[in-house]
Amino acid sequence: MRRLQLYMDLIRWDRPAGWLLLLWPTLSALWLAAGGFPGWHRLAVFTLGTMLMRSAGCCINDVADREFDAHVKRTAQRPVTRGAVSVPEALALGAALALAAFALVLTLNATTVACSFVALAVTLIYPYAKRFVSMPQAVLGVAFSMGIPMAFCAVHGGQAWSLAALQASVPPLAWLLLLGNLFWVLAYDTEYAMVDRDDDLLIGMKTSAITLGRWDRVVVLLCYLAFLSIWLLALAGRVATVPLSLALGLALAQVVWHGVLIRSRSRASCFKAFRVNHWLGLTLFLGIVLGL
Repeated sequence: MRRLQLYMDLIRWDRPAGWLLLLWPTLSALWLAAGGFPGWHRLAVFTLGTMLMRSAGCCINDVADREFDAHVKRTAQRPVTRGAVSVPEALALGAALALAAFALVLTLNATTVACSFVALAVTLIYPYAKRFVSMPQAVLGVAFSMGIPMAFCAVHGGQAWSLAALQASVPPLAWLLLLGNLFWVLAYDTEYAMVDRDDDLLIGMKTSAITLGRWDRVVVLLCYLAFLSIWLLALAGRVATVPLSLALGLALAQVVWHGVLIRSRSRASCFKAFRVNHWLGLTLFLGIVLGL
C-alpha cells in the first residue's frame, strides 16, 4: 500500500486540476467537431486518455527535473526528488500509463493515431524546454492543446496516416481553438511559475515569470483576454448566443478574480489562481454544450 501511495503521489492523483486543465478544452473541441454529443466511446477515450497522459507526463517531468526540484520549496518532497521512487520506476510507470493511453487511441481511426504521435513528441520535449527556452510555457501550451486537433481527427478522420489526411481532418476552427488555448496555458502556467520565481532564479531555471519580470501580471491578464477573444471569434455563429454570452461573462468575472489574486504576487495567492483555472475551462465547456 505504501508503494501504491508513492505512485499516486507521483502522478498527482490528489490534484485533479492538472488533468482538468487538459480535459475541458479537449472536450470542448470534441463537442464542436461532432456538432453536439460525440458519443460515449469518444467521450470515454478522450477523458481516460487525458487522465492517463497527464499522469505519464508527471512521471517524465519529475525525472527530468529531479535535480532542480530538490532546490524548490514546493517540489522538494516529490517522490522521485527525495529518492522514494527510483528513476527507472518512474519511467516504467510513465511508459505504462502512456501505453494505456495509446491503447485507447487505437480504438479510434488511423488519422487520430497519427496525430497522437505528434502530441507525444511535444509531451517529451516540454520537460527539457525550460533549460533552453525563455518562455517554456509556450511549449507547454502546445502540449496541452494537442487534444484539440486530436478531437477533430477522431470525428472527421479516416484510415489514412498521411499528412494530407491530417490536414483534411483538422479545419481552421481547430487551429483557432488551439491558438486561443495556447494563450490560456500561458496565463495559468505563468501564475504557476510566479509561485517558484525566487527558487527558479537561484537555480537558473527559465520561466515566463522570470522573463516577463514586472510585466508578469499585465501579460497574464492580456493572455486571458486573448484566449477569450479568440474563442469568441471561433464560436460565434456556431454556438447559440445566450449560452455563449453567459459563459463568456462568467469567464470574464473569473479573469477579474485572477487579477485580484495575483496582484500581491504572493506564493499562496498565485498558486490558488493556478489551481482554480479549471473552473474557467468548465465554464466555457458548459456554454458550448448548452449552445449546441
